[in-house]
Amino acid sequence: MGHKDGAPEIGCVLTWTEDGARRVGLVLEAMEDGALVAPLVPDGEIPDGEIPGGETPDGGARRLLPAPELGGALDCARPRLVNPAGAEVCGQASPELTEAALRRRILAGVDAFHAHVHADRAPFAPGVSPVPVSGRVYGARDIESLVDASLDFWLTTGRCNAAFEKRFAEFLGVRHVLTVNSGSSANLVAVSALTSPKLGERRLAPGDEVITVAAGFPTTVNPILQNGLVPVFVDVDPRTLNVLPERLEGALGPRTRAVVLAHTLGNPFDVARVLDFCRRHDLWLVEDCCDALGSEYTLPPGAASFSGATGAARCGAFGHIATFSFYPAHHITMGEGGAVATQDGQLKKILESFRDWGRDCWCAPGCDNSCGCRYGWKWDRLPEGYDHKYVYSHLGYNLKITDMQAAVGLAQLDHLEEFIARRRENFALWTELLAPLAGVFTLPRATENSAPSWFGLPLTLRSDRPGLRTSLLTLLAEKRVGTRLLFGGNLVNQPYFQGRPHRVAGGLENTDAIMHRTFWLGVYPGLDRARIEYAAGLLAAWARREAPADAGS
Repeated sequence: MGHKDGAPEIGCVLTWTEDGARRVGLVLEAMEDGALVAPLVPDGEIPDGEIPGGETPDGGARRLLPAPELGGALDCARPRLVNPAGAEVCGQASPELTEAALRRRILAGVDAFHAHVHADRAPFAPGVSPVPVSGRVYGARDIESLVDASLDFWLTTGRCNAAFEKRFAEFLGVRHVLTVNSGSSANLVAVSALTSPKLGERRLAPGDEVITVAAGFPTTVNPILQNGLVPVFVDVDPRTLNVLPERLEGALGPRTRAVVLAHTLGNPFDVARVLDFCRRHDLWLVEDCCDALGSEYTLPPGAASFSGATGAARCGAFGHIATFSFYPAHHITMGEGGAVATQDGQLKKILESFRDWGRDCWCAPGCDNSCGCRYGWKWDRLPEGYDHKYVYSHLGYNLKITDMQAAVGLAQLDHLEEFIARRRENFALWTELLAPLAGVFTLPRATENSAPSWFGLPLTLRSDRPGLRTSLLTLLAEKRVGTRLLFGGNLVNQPYFQGRPHRVAGGLENTDAIMHRTFWLGVYPGLDRARIEYAAGLLAAWARREAPADAGS
């Protein structure tokens, strides 16, 4: 346990001389100019060889020794100290102290690396610096959490994932959260769970219909098709971009069994009216909250969600199942990742089964026999006592995340309230700056009784002049301002959708307008006032050139 060039190793037991006395201490942290040392024995001369237990204290004040004062490590083959209880402590000290010290040293290096490499120090330069629509926002603590988890080398779900699921469920106000490897997988697991035979007569069967909207992201709708179900498309409100609740009754058919809706760009759909519709017709409700983490909606007096929530609650606590995405563009990130949430214990087990290969067993990774009857189950066509860990009750997948992803998510949760506040502030700034352009763009409107945690700021050109949106987005791209369309526009017109079974209820005129004239801008926490003011100025200048009569109306 020696050291080189005066730089001690963590875990070394060092001796040094002070006022003619030899002393000994454990190096907890080594630095270029010294070391943090915890004394292991009282002051006084230390004899060679074994130290009697009575002379070794339980603790002692730590001290920082400058490098010149550090002596050599004990140079006997295996130096030993014996504590009062008789337990041996070798020259490397206890494994627990050594591991903790090593972790501290590594994480201190991560903090320094972040400050040197990741910290953004460059001032905003209009036309040079980007104004993105989205992006990851993180600090040293997020990287430290990732590295700390990696040191365990536990490569599947583990301690960090369990902690994340618990904290995320508390944030949402629901009992159960299960992580998955993406928001798309979350939607797949959510819809697939509703086809489980364990739900009896309430299960969805091939050919059953699911009401949804075509103005959105394809993976909200794709699991409906993947499970042999038929999407029924309803038009959306041009200001909120969410389902027109008055159209739901017209979409109802004899085989309607569920409603799957996203809170578009973080703006909640009309939860009260959708809940009422689902209750009256005994329909499942799946909330796609991938763009709406932290959005809130207030139910009217006397109304309750399927989770039992009343009054003001966060999106994800209203439907039977809710889904979330943690892709870098979203409110918090773990790189790739997502989650499903539910209040229902039976649904939780079914969701978990579809996520975990379709197995009937619910043992956590590394655990066996959680049911206490691992070899005691009976199945019609399997040998009696067949191992429960290898019984499959659903056509499932492996959609779990790693513990390292969960560690990033845990650190991101520490920022979540701040992220939500910044998104709302940026949205408010955009709407203030663009208010004079209300004659050129249809500006967004929050759904009544809601408090969105906005994912983006949607704008719809009032003019349907061909090529107008393309020319504007091209200009913004040249000036390094990012934009996005409202995802698939009208999914019915997407190439992959041709020939797919579906039904349209009442026409999709607003959805078609979105496909031709809508785009959105960023509100994520990485944007500051200077960037938003710059981009708003570009929009105003363009409007004065392209639509001078409307720009001032």
